[in-house]
Amino acid sequence: MCGIAGLVNFGGRFSREELANIAEAMANTMIHRGPDDGGVWVDDTNFCAFSHRRLSIIDTSSGGHQPMQPPDGRHSICFNGELYSFLELKEDLEARGYRFRTRSDTEVLLYGLCEYGTALLSRIDAMYAFALFDHDNQSMLLARDPFGEKPLYYWQGNGLFAFASELQALTVLPGFDAAIDLESIAGYLSFQYVPGTRTIYRDVRRLPPGCYLRLSADGHATVCRHFAFEAEPYQGKNRSIDELADELEEILVRSVRRKLISDVPLGAFLSGGVDSTLVAAIATKRLNRNLMTFSIGFADTPESEHEDARAMARHLGTDHRDRIISPDMLALGEHVGAVLDEPNGDTSCLPTFLLTQFAREHVTVALSGDGGDELFGGYGRYFSTLEDAARLERDPAGMAGWDPGDAYYSYRILVYADSDVTRLLGRMPPENASLLRHLRSTISRSGKPLIHRLRELDAAHYMPGAVLPKVDRMSMQNSLEVRAPLLGLEVARFASGLRPEECYAAGQGKRVLKQIAARYVPREWLERPKRGFGLPMALWGKDQLLPRTRALTLDAGSRLQDWIPVERIAAFLDHQEQSYSAYQLWLLFILESWLRARPGYPAQAPGTAASVRPQASMVLQ
Repeated sequence: MCGIAGLVNFGGRFSREELANIAEAMANTMIHRGPDDGGVWVDDTNFCAFSHRRLSIIDTSSGGHQPMQPPDGRHSICFNGELYSFLELKEDLEARGYRFRTRSDTEVLLYGLCEYGTALLSRIDAMYAFALFDHDNQSMLLARDPFGEKPLYYWQGNGLFAFASELQALTVLPGFDAAIDLESIAGYLSFQYVPGTRTIYRDVRRLPPGCYLRLSADGHATVCRHFAFEAEPYQGKNRSIDELADELEEILVRSVRRKLISDVPLGAFLSGGVDSTLVAAIATKRLNRNLMTFSIGFADTPESEHEDARAMARHLGTDHRDRIISPDMLALGEHVGAVLDEPNGDTSCLPTFLLTQFAREHVTVALSGDGGDELFGGYGRYFSTLEDAARLERDPAGMAGWDPGDAYYSYRILVYADSDVTRLLGRMPPENASLLRHLRSTISRSGKPLIHRLRELDAAHYMPGAVLPKVDRMSMQNSLEVRAPLLGLEVARFASGLRPEECYAAGQGKRVLKQIAARYVPREWLERPKRGFGLPMALWGKDQLLPRTRALTLDAGSRLQDWIPVERIAAFLDHQEQSYSAYQLWLLFILESWLRARPGYPAQAPGTAASVRPQASMVLQ
């Protein structure tokens, strides 16, 4: 797990020394992502530079140092992530004549790309963001893993094309434009993250999950898709839930086994939920691993999950550690808002920060249960929407006017409804309005079963927008690698073939996952009401959060006022007195905290920088 950065020097504007200094400065903004080692490389023609920060996991020797080049000197690679299937791929490549100098998975990825090109991406079990430079034709390949576990941003201007694991690494570039427009702010308010390829900065884009970008020597960029989670009807015979569980369990055993490979201490998160428990159960019961598990709890709060986690740890026989805390939510929120790479209003950022901080005291790698809800159908908002749709079939007159897209993209998943965004900003910016129409229409008009539409959209938008960035940013602030066995390609391909009733029936979601979990834990435990991983609401009531948000956003030092007139902010906060929403206030609180810590100014007109922006026509579906 690492931080990567790099730049291409079009026209030779910058000297070799300048390129090296810029690349090093970019990497130095991300030392938390890789405290163990760092490296800078500039090619002989002064055209390309890479920099790297390393968190040593596989082959902790100097053999894993990056950026890395093979002996033939044709390629250079800068890699962030883990190639879990590197042992199988290494054996294949050795049979093809490749000889390895190190035990590093980076070297395996490098030779795998040399041998198979981008076709490799559809056959590896990995999380990644990487850059591969081809010295012969001076082209570069950027790629990102299927679901967006690892981040990758890029920008072009001032004679440079640049990429990095974090936005803040790009802000040190000469000529960087820190303009922020209302489209990005509106998207953040609606979704709790800036959606799509947009970022908080107008002229920076993120490479979409499951995509790669080819940059030619003349600066032309082409973005292509190598993976998308799409639910497809299973063409084989009907199988029982037990038969499906048999197949999936073996897939999960393979996935967990690969994610247990580490040259440094490894543990697992254990929240008491189905997904993290199933991962821990397979590691301990099927793979006989003596596993350290971690959870946090909140003092004097009945909704804290730590007792469930303790009970499950006893049942599974893990070496369990937990920490019971009473955090100063507002002080911690200001800190998290300031260190976030990009504004993320997911309230579970805070407990995730605390959990990863605690786990890092004991291990360098932790397994998580991320991905189970999206791939297998586990969110309560799915069930509410499906139940409404069933009522519509039974009573069309009583549900007249109900629309699944409008129902789902409401407060069920949005933090600010369209009317809330308009109340605060004075209007709904057109790009955000267009995105919301598109998402609602996709749900309403697709011919696929409704739960498949919901799973696909959440896998494409919510998971890489809110869930996975939260885990990546909070864990990497604490230099902890988090691995998600449920997000393996083999797992995803299995999940894509499930029928609707195999995901949800009779009020129960994630049916196949729960069928497997029931082989390890009591059935009655699986049927408990689902609880999200967040701070107890008692810690951030109206009497605490509202006054602090007022103080931050209405005083003379407020940055938010650069984008939103103070009168509108004040009116919105007054409305909260009568219609309090902790989640809406939290988004303002985090955004103000972020703006105070990062460069940025209001975008008044379209940027003048020659920005590479992946439009729909550039993405090959």
